[in-house]
Amino acid sequence: MTYSKMLSLRFPPSAVNEPIIANLIRKFDLNCNILKAIIYPRKEGMAVIEVSGHRKNFRKGLHYLRGQGIKVESIGEDIKRDEEKCFQCGACTAVCPTGALHIQRPAMEVIFQKDRCSACELCVVACPARAMEVRFNRSLVE
Repeated sequence: MTYSKMLSLRFPPSAVNEPIIANLIRKFDLNCNILKAIIYPRKEGMAVIEVSGHRKNFRKGLHYLRGQGIKVESIGEDIKRDEEKCFQCGACTAVCPTGALHIQRPAMEVIFQKDRCSACELCVVACPARAMEVRFNRSLVE
């Protein structure tokens, strides 16, 4: 049975040059989708990834991450679109990588499917009306 979770990773400077995500894929047979990453040489880095695979492999992968000094948090997102601010321009749909925001034709209405949202925050930046708001609820994983 496949297990899937969205994680926030905080890398210490000592780990930013290591192939952390590649190791999760190779060593633990996990699928990793990088949703957001900011990593600089010799400085702390952060990444938001969606990890899926067998639950046993997921736990082994978490153990590996922590052994590398990486702080791992689960991300639950509270996504909100202010319908009063949204003027249906569609700018958010052009940047949405999952199709959670799309235009319904022929009405040309912007539709938001929360269950498809990865909380990448690209829509927040792209929205000229500032109608999209993403709030992260973080908790330490297992």
